Amino acid sequence: MKVVPIGATGRFALVVKPEHLANRVKDSILPPVLATPVMIMAMENAALNAVRDYLEPGESVVGTMVNVQHLAATAVGQTVTAIAEVTAVEGRRIMFAVSAVDEIEAVGRGTHERTVIELARLRKRLDEKIARSAAARAAPR
Repeated sequence: MKVVPIGATGRFALVVKPEHLANRVKDSILPPVLATPVMIMAMENAALNAVRDYLEPGESVVGTMVNVQHLAATAVGQTVTAIAEVTAVEGRRIMFAVSAVDEIEAVGRGTHERTVIELARLRKRLDEKIARSAAARAAPR
């Protein structure tokens, strides 16, 4: 990984569609507003965009912590823009301040952490886990 500077920022914009709504993603009893997990996904994508240029070939970053508040509702057709700013780097761990706004107001804010990983190592661990899982399912009970 290259040195990630404090203050590096990334953005991610999303036009809210019906499939992004709480009453579709979570439970039909909920109102037709942007679902919190979708807002978090936008924030995570903004964080990835903040550090993308600092990754070496074969590296990526995965989310390891999210602590956000969902402050206001956003309707279908509105655009949500998430912003992430690097606030600290400790080895492979990168911390971000994240926020989200629509055309009218702030809709979310909080903190997020991502960890730099080697994709080949992750793939190997996943393959081993899948094999163990298949073996456990096949074992007589």
